[in-house]
Amino acid sequence: MKRTISAMIFIILLIPVFIYGELNPAKDIASTGVKEYKLDNGLKVLIIEDHKAPIATFQVWYRVGSRNEPAGKSGLSHLLEHMMFKGTPKYGSKEFSKIVQKDGGVDNAFTTKDYTMYYQTLASDRIGLSIDLEADRMQNLMLDSKEVTAERSVVMEERRMRYEDDPQNSLYEEVMAAAFRSHPYHWPVIGWMSDIASIERNDLYNHYRAYYSPDNAVIVAAGDITADDIIKRIKISFGNIPAVTDRRPVTSKENEQKGEKRITLKKEAELPYMIAVYHTPSFPADDSYALEVLGMILSGGKSSRIYRSLVYEKKIALNAYADYSGHSKDPYLFFLAATASPGKEIRDVENSLYDEIEKIKKESPSELEVQKAKNQIEASFIMGQDSIYFQAEIAGMFEMLGEWKLKEQYIGGIRRVKPEDVSRVAKKYLDEDNRTVGILIPVKSER
Repeated sequence: MKRTISAMIFIILLIPVFIYGELNPAKDIASTGVKEYKLDNGLKVLIIEDHKAPIATFQVWYRVGSRNEPAGKSGLSHLLEHMMFKGTPKYGSKEFSKIVQKDGGVDNAFTTKDYTMYYQTLASDRIGLSIDLEADRMQNLMLDSKEVTAERSVVMEERRMRYEDDPQNSLYEEVMAAAFRSHPYHWPVIGWMSDIASIERNDLYNHYRAYYSPDNAVIVAAGDITADDIIKRIKISFGNIPAVTDRRPVTSKENEQKGEKRITLKKEAELPYMIAVYHTPSFPADDSYALEVLGMILSGGKSSRIYRSLVYEKKIALNAYADYSGHSKDPYLFFLAATASPGKEIRDVENSLYDEIEKIKKESPSELEVQKAKNQIEASFIMGQDSIYFQAEIAGMFEMLGEWKLKEQYIGGIRRVKPEDVSRVAKKYLDEDNRTVGILIPVKSER
């Protein structure tokens, strides 16, 4: 499930930041509980001390996702994520998770279009286990050919269940492919089925060697830990892993859209469904804050404009939402989506969504409505403040977007949004010529 940054970031106390080479002098930079270090091989380390409970989380973020994959090999990053649990010469296949669980911890990973992250959460006195295991698989992954073949089949089945057998997710994929023509956001993170089937051991090995190196990674450790102790351990385990200097950058940019695109998907389903997406800039562009507030005004709970109009008053939709997905490395999208109520026409649902957009274009929302939306966004920051996992995840996510300190300007930008800003960005970006629309038309099963 996609989570917006406003659902995860929170506010923590200010303390200094440190840079690590051979333990360089401290820099007096205003921060939010993060100590920053950098090893000579380029590995960046962020440490957050939080001593409320004797637990810790250890996360390794790699700057590689579906946007970094070559044409014809979509799903490469996601399959490599699976293979990272398949063993090294030191720890055999599937031993990684067994070792973590045996020590009372939990571990997992996820891949996005922009990055891949691995984490463990465990008792803080076991944090050395994470350091040893992650350093080992950063440089010694085996990638056995038989394991690759088996895991490739697992991912193909995952794709079949999550997308090809799910009509709404299938429509989502079709809309993304139509909205992005020249940028690699065109293909899904999990990959197209034929591309997954074509991935071989050498494809994974080359991808691993290109992107799984210290200079392309960030470690975030948070919890009941001591920064001086953790950075010394990290230097011992990761400090001798060599950097990679010949990594290919992503240079593709999406061309300006100059007319509405529409696609229709006929698939076995219960009810009609629609998605409309608009190209928008990503955070920290100046307009990103107003777009975030616009999304909350339209779809921030049952009292929001879209729910109140389409679901509660008109009763033409079972659900409807808007979402600004602007926390991506490259410009992404603003979403509108809805499921028609039984017996209702999806075209009426679609037009009603556009009517709500036109209202905001013609008349700015009230100060009270804007303040409520800003309060909702800010409150979601605060709700995560007791979770060490989310403290680490937010720092890592912003680092993937450019720099972890960007999170400090996020709430300030939201607070500065005015009603006229919301109306202005709706006019600027939520335009018909900038829109890609997908319609799901249910068909009866042929079985």
